[in-house]
Amino acid sequence: MTFRYIGSKSRLVDQIIDYIGEPKAGGFFVDAFCGTGVVAEAASAQGWNVRINDSLHSAVISAGARLISREQATFKKLGGYSGAIAKLNAAKPVFGFMWRAYSPASFGSCGLERRYFTEENAARIDAMRTLIACWRAAGDINEVEERLLIADLFGALNRVANIAGTFGCFLSKWTSQSRGKIDMRCRELKSNNVLVEASVGDVFDVGNEVQDLVYLDPPYTKRQYASYYHILETVALGDEPEVEGVAGLRPWKDRASDFCYKSRALKTLSHLVQSLRATKVLLSYSSEGHISMEGMKEELSKIGKFTIHPLGSVGRYRPNKVASKSASDVNEFLVIIEKPQVAEGSFEVGAFNGAKSVLVENYV
Repeated sequence: MTFRYIGSKSRLVDQIIDYIGEPKAGGFFVDAFCGTGVVAEAASAQGWNVRINDSLHSAVISAGARLISREQATFKKLGGYSGAIAKLNAAKPVFGFMWRAYSPASFGSCGLERRYFTEENAARIDAMRTLIACWRAAGDINEVEERLLIADLFGALNRVANIAGTFGCFLSKWTSQSRGKIDMRCRELKSNNVLVEASVGDVFDVGNEVQDLVYLDPPYTKRQYASYYHILETVALGDEPEVEGVAGLRPWKDRASDFCYKSRALKTLSHLVQSLRATKVLLSYSSEGHISMEGMKEELSKIGKFTIHPLGSVGRYRPNKVASKSASDVNEFLVIIEKPQVAEGSFEVGAFNGAKSVLVENYV
């Protein structure tokens, strides 16, 4: 399953993995801004235990789903994985929240005709998400299987979404893709189990120890992920928030990141690196970011040995035709900081209870 995600490292992961190296005894690869989890997945293939974190539930679900094995997702009560997917695809439409808020049916409730999905597809998204929740409540699926199906639903709805790339807004005219019928698909699951710890919360609360390797890929631009991927977050949580505006945004400002503000980003990054117990930190950086390379080097060199490795250029994110015409490539880099000492303090992961930082699942 793939979908466009701002800042995704899918085109760079083969180069990044060269700097990750062999796992240390008892060590974790800590992907503190995991996004879709492509780097964490590559690290797990190298033999690392993995700890993923993000401020968005939808990101952690997407990343975690990449690491689920066939042994963990048997769907015994539903006729296997393919059986569960077939039942979801056959579910009768439910005219629920997604239909009311994100299809043309929204006009009747708020006077705005939102065109993220056709009415049929929106009602089928409601049906699929409702059925997943019912299975979980009845004990027909476990937590790992639930999160796998939600991640698969992300892929399905993305394939029929009437958007340019993200869910920050919808297109005024229906695309041919958006007129197609939504369908969920099985993904290839891992053949072996991997140890994964996952949390949703503040990056400063992510557990890490001396033997861990921490990978940081903060936003660096003004784009707030909580607003660009609000629909995925609603599907992840299965709630019905009060939405507003033409785009129908769910409340997101409590998830606003300091890394998205030019005046705060460098100071926050320096504070974060300094606070880590891990002695080696990998940091993705691009020329598009609003932290200057000179400023970053000057600040982070105070914390430890600073080296930078060019990874080449990739196409800039293009949300529309105007941006596509004016956009240039973005130069990507991997920064390595090797710290001489470990910060004091440690972190204990809490229960999944809506706290600031919470354990989602151990994929053992």
